[in-house]
Amino acid sequence: MMARKKKRSKRKYSKSAGSDVRREMRRFKKGTARSGRGGKGGKVQSRKQAIAIGLSIARKKGKKVPKKRT
Repeated sequence: MMARKKKRSKRKYSKSAGSDVRREMRRFKKGTARSGRGGKGGKVQSRKQAIAIGLSIARKKGKKVPKKRT
């Protein structure tokens, strides 16, 4: 029997998309992250919300991020 090669998985998110999320998480922890267009909405309440905002920013910049699930 031949030894099977381990299948390498492709990155789903680019490294730069991760840095956008990291930046948004820092803003959330600091308490300056805001939601809505132009940050005119309310304060970001949860980690999930901060991650979603970071991914959304990465998508707008055209970085490698999977499509939004509906």
